[in-house]
Amino acid sequence: MTAFVLVSGHFTRAWIWRDVSARLRETGAEVYEANLAAEAGAGLETHIEDVLRLIDAANDPELVLVGHDYGIHPVLGAADRRAERITRIVYLDAGLVKDGDRAVQLVPDQTARELLLDPARTPADGLLPAPGRGDWHRWGSIVGLSAGALDRLTAEATPQPVATLTEPLRLTGAYTAVPTSGIFCTAGGISIAGVEAMVGSGLPQFEPLTDPRVGFFDLDTGHWPMLSRPADLAGILIRAAAGEGHRIAPLPAAEEPPFARPHVLDLPERPLPDCPRERIDNLDLYFPGDSAEAFADPLPAILFVHGGPVSEDVRPTPRDWPTYIGYGKYAAGLGVIGATVEHRLYGLHAYPQAAEEIAAAVDALRAHPRVDGDRIALWFFSGGGLLTTDWLANPPAWLRCLAASYPILAPLPGWEAVDERFHPVEAVAGAGRLPIVLTRAGLEAEAIAAAVAEFVAAAEEHKAELELIDVPNGRHGFEVLDHVDEVRDAIARACASVLRHLRA
Repeated sequence: MTAFVLVSGHFTRAWIWRDVSARLRETGAEVYEANLAAEAGAGLETHIEDVLRLIDAANDPELVLVGHDYGIHPVLGAADRRAERITRIVYLDAGLVKDGDRAVQLVPDQTARELLLDPARTPADGLLPAPGRGDWHRWGSIVGLSAGALDRLTAEATPQPVATLTEPLRLTGAYTAVPTSGIFCTAGGISIAGVEAMVGSGLPQFEPLTDPRVGFFDLDTGHWPMLSRPADLAGILIRAAAGEGHRIAPLPAAEEPPFARPHVLDLPERPLPDCPRERIDNLDLYFPGDSAEAFADPLPAILFVHGGPVSEDVRPTPRDWPTYIGYGKYAAGLGVIGATVEHRLYGLHAYPQAAEEIAAAVDALRAHPRVDGDRIALWFFSGGGLLTTDWLANPPAWLRCLAASYPILAPLPGWEAVDERFHPVEAVAGAGRLPIVLTRAGLEAEAIAAAVAEFVAAAEEHKAELELIDVPNGRHGFEVLDHVDEVRDAIARACASVLRHLRA
């Protein structure tokens, strides 16, 4: 007989599973709902013990642990200690978590996250108040929730003990022997297709998702499916317990991951010329000629800003990816200084830190004796597009052009963890006469394309100096994915525009 241990997320307890549990029991399954401790002083370890008690009390041969949102933390903590008792772990609209992670890292509500990260502002009673009725959207998509369900969610909610979110999760790795399932509530912006795209990027942190023991399901609803679609959720849990679900294929063994592939302008048959590179902290500079001393007067510079979020464990790091080396060398070959900055955008919560690191790198670039500090262009890529915000809102006089390639220009659905400040669609109102060169991928993901279209409309409304360069058959990351003349021509046009503004 299969038994389910159901562990809910922030501010909720066993009551939230009532309708799902009833449907599971109708199929003959046993169900154990976790009532995680909600009193002051409870920590993550307290919640792990809560789940362990349910596991130890169950006699069923097949035991499935289901962790919703924050609930995945105590679920993994318990599974790590009772791996031999667990037949499957189900991530229900929950993030990937590893040893040492703290749940606060995935708190989507910006205000709550800042409060939890500042010891001076931690609530004196050790409890984070539950959201009011109008604030649940800050913790996840409320799509599918009826007015009555939202009322009940608010009425039944309990405060969240702060320590449950700030204590690190300690894992030995034993839990990795247990098969897993992932259920994506797609109204939040994450789906199987999106995860397949992340796996296709070749970044190693996504490789475990291709394990054949991992199955995935999409559920078209918001973050609380136990209230919005309980019958469908129960059906998916039954299928997950049976080992069903979509499998994600790994990249072919002989195929290089996209981030490691050569730049379209730096292929073996016509490689970009070598040029000297100087590394200063998180800044790399590529100089024209045979040496940094090959020119007498300071030169304009283009700073290329990589996207993300990128795992801090990925090697090589972005500054050594062919994409950014290729752009640095290409700019140097055009007679200006190409530069790349490595910032620590390791998660959606890290945009403020990345912005500070980019600003410091810009200061260092402008202060370099070989750089004309009054002639700088900034060029952003992918998820780095949100980092254009500060420069668009208040462009300094020395910023002669801002360029972006396949950028994300507004927080995507499900990106509630991004600081509200990072919103280029709103910031473009302050761009004034700053030239903006935007290169669009014709085969862009729908959500990213929608954000770009919103940005273009806002730029036109505010009469920004926007130049659009389209790559109709280009994909997100076209420099390494699409080695065709259409991409080469688009990059050449974009670079020519940027150089024209730098030299004006």
